[in-house]
Amino acid sequence: MIKVFVDGSSGTTGLRINERLSGRDDIEIIKLSEEERKDPSARADALKMSDVTFWCLPDDASKESVGMIDPSTVVIDTATVHRCDPSWTYGFPELKGQKEKIAGSKMIANPGCHASGFVALIAPLVENGAIDPEAFLTFTSLTGYSGGGKKMIAEYEAPERDPLLSAPRLYALTQAHKHLPETVKYTGISNAPGFLPIVCDFYSGMQVSVVLDESSRKLPPKTIKEIYADTYSCGLIKYCESQDQGGYMSALSMSGRDDMIVSVYGNGERLLLVSSFDNLGKGASGAAIQNMNIALGLKEDLGLITE
Repeated sequence: MIKVFVDGSSGTTGLRINERLSGRDDIEIIKLSEEERKDPSARADALKMSDVTFWCLPDDASKESVGMIDPSTVVIDTATVHRCDPSWTYGFPELKGQKEKIAGSKMIANPGCHASGFVALIAPLVENGAIDPEAFLTFTSLTGYSGGGKKMIAEYEAPERDPLLSAPRLYALTQAHKHLPETVKYTGISNAPGFLPIVCDFYSGMQVSVVLDESSRKLPPKTIKEIYADTYSCGLIKYCESQDQGGYMSALSMSGRDDMIVSVYGNGERLLLVSSFDNLGKGASGAAIQNMNIALGLKEDLGLITE
């Protein structure tokens, strides 16, 4: 029996991890009382007893918890703080060679949700010489409000909420979002991209899009589609020829699932690259469980929802 401890299990990511693991007969979840969760020694004991510990903690708490790590335990950190740390393995197995690194790692940093959609679209194109790594790119990300955590969920679900929440809201207005460093490091681009994250009035789902003009791409649309089809021929990211829903694409299309779909639209002058997934699935808890499965030598989609 695999012993798992979810440290920070009351947040949205922790709750979804517990939900995905609760139906598995190979998992025993280590549970702490409310009082024990506030006790560092109880948390350290639970980590040591576990085969896998998920940290679903704020950045500062995650950084402070590093001293608890036991060398026999796989730690999967869902916070931002270790994603660009060379002593941690970036948990995006679809990157070339990354799955093997995850399989041999005890310290895995789960990717950010917005970053996951961008990395999935751009990394294989840079690797295959399809786009200029010096080009300045911009991406838009539509997300459900669950990505903002318990406080934002409460705001959106309040009986008498602010009427402004009924319309999409642009944020990260300073262009200094915490996901940007990993978008540079793990795609091979030279400059942090422009970023337009937009939170919308639905619980979960995410749609990331990038427009490429002729000056920023080096290969024709047909070849770019072939790169995606080859890169994502197996695993939890798949290339789909079209997600067109009568001329529209809903950011809700992958809600509740743990996989991702990438597609290409547009024309000879401008291409539209799109990744669709769930901000709590492949953007958070689904990716974390995928990383756990790989680290333990299990089937990577075990216990995940992919259809």
